[in-house]
Amino acid sequence: MLSFHRSSSALRITNRVAFLATAALLVAGFAHAQAVPSGTHSDPINANESSSNDSLLPMAGDGALPSAPAEGAGGHGQYDNRSGGGHRGMFSHLAFEAGGGANAPTGDSSSYITWGGNLTVGGGLHFSHGVSLLAEYQFMDDKLPGALIAETGATGGNAHIWSLTLAPVIDLFPKRTNSVYVTGGGGFYRKVTNFTDPEPTEYCTYYYCGIGYANQVVGHFSSNQGGWNIGAGYTHRLGGVYGDGNMKLFAEARYLDIDTPAAVSSPNGLGTTTVASGTKVVPVTLGVRF
Repeated sequence: MLSFHRSSSALRITNRVAFLATAALLVAGFAHAQAVPSGTHSDPINANESSSNDSLLPMAGDGALPSAPAEGAGGHGQYDNRSGGGHRGMFSHLAFEAGGGANAPTGDSSSYITWGGNLTVGGGLHFSHGVSLLAEYQFMDDKLPGALIAETGATGGNAHIWSLTLAPVIDLFPKRTNSVYVTGGGGFYRKVTNFTDPEPTEYCTYYYCGIGYANQVVGHFSSNQGGWNIGAGYTHRLGGVYGDGNMKLFAEARYLDIDTPAAVSSPNGLGTTTVASGTKVVPVTLGVRF
């Protein structure tokens, strides 16, 4: 009997140990399952999805997506200076010019105006690489023929012409270093014909003052009218990393026709002089444009 009780107690102890061991294994297995991240190969469904997604991504070697180009790469960035490349800002549409040269009369105009010089400045807009519109101011200073001066009894004279005009400029080969262009326009012109004589003039130095003689205007007549011009020119492009900078040297000649009225005048009591209508001049100008 004693042996039977001992056997029963040993069996119960063995069963309890087995139960506790089994429970411990279940708890450990559950904890391990919670620790495995989703999408790993421990989960067949997530593993399949992960493998499928990974197959859509390019490898790091051949076939990888190219990196985004750096700003300004390939000549099309913000500061690109090539014709038609990139964005150069609002100032790329502005046009300017400055120049000077000589004037020659044509036809009957040579009887009341001779050679002289001119100064021209202008500004406007570039509508494209080959088309611009300029608002121009020009001043011309020409001498008067001796016969016209002698009619008044004066000893000298000049003709001053101021103008404000609009002139489109069409570049025929805008992408070339050397090009030609045509231009023309019209607007407002003011012509003043002056007659001069040496007159006593006071002048002073640091030590004393004295009387000298200088040509002074002793008579003049003037007119305001419209006029037009047409011409052509040559340009040479300067600078630019690719040989296509905005600055150009230009040389041009225009035919200028001013609708001045005929005049019969005795300016400021001088002798009577007669001037025919119309003033026709060819100004030749050298300068810079951009």
